[in-house]
This record gives sequence, structure tokens and C-alpha cells, in this order.
Amino acid sequence: MVLIAAIAGFGLAAPPAHPRAAAKPARALPDAAIERNIRAKFAKSKINSEHFTVSVKDGVATIDGKTDVIQHKGVATRLAKTGGASGVTNRIQISPEAKAKAAAKLSKYRNQGQLARATVVPAKK
Repeated sequence: MVLIAAIAGFGLAAPPAHPRAAAKPARALPDAAIERNIRAKFAKSKINSEHFTVSVKDGVATIDGKTDVIQHKGVATRLAKTGGASGVTNRIQISPEAKAKAAAKLSKYRNQGQLARATVVPAKK
């Protein structure tokens, strides 16, 4: 009789929780550790010369500074994310000279004319 009750009880057990329904996972690192990781990543990269400032609060990194290279803004964001930040607020300002240089380069490539076209030739039998 006990065996029957035990078997019947298994059918009433709650279904296992869906992995995606779990609560939001806790951050693995405290803010100070994330900030140290990001600063170390900046120091090892080409953007070190820019001297960007970084602060982290609740896992979200805020980056401030100025640059003459447009790509450095994106690099800073990627390094912050790989440094452990759950989000990034990138407030890096790009110089007017860098913007003008990028616009001129873009304009040059847009105005080069028609793109090359390829034609498929059937193989000889």
C-alpha cells in the first residue's frame, strides 16, 4: 500500500522549472572588479593613449572621453562588455576632424561610379 501511495505521489509532483523561467542571474563580479577589468583591457589596447575614464554602477559601465579615431568608440564598448559589464553607456565624443575625415572617405567610395558586374557563362558541352 505504501508503494502505491509513493508511486501515485510522483504523478502529483510539480513539473521541473523551465531554465528560461529562472530568476535573473546574479552578477558574477562586483562593480569595482568589473571596472578594474575594463581599465586593464584599455591599458593593453591601442585605445590606451585616449585616456578614457570608466565608472561602473550596478554592472553598467559608463565611458567618457574624446577621440580623434571613430573606431576607438566601438572598441571601448566591446572591451567594456568583455570586461564583465552587463551594459555600456558610451559617452565618448568624436572630434569634428575625425567625423569630417570619415565623411570624406565615405563620399569618395560612394562616388566612384558603378560597381563591377559579373556574368555567368554556361560551361561548354
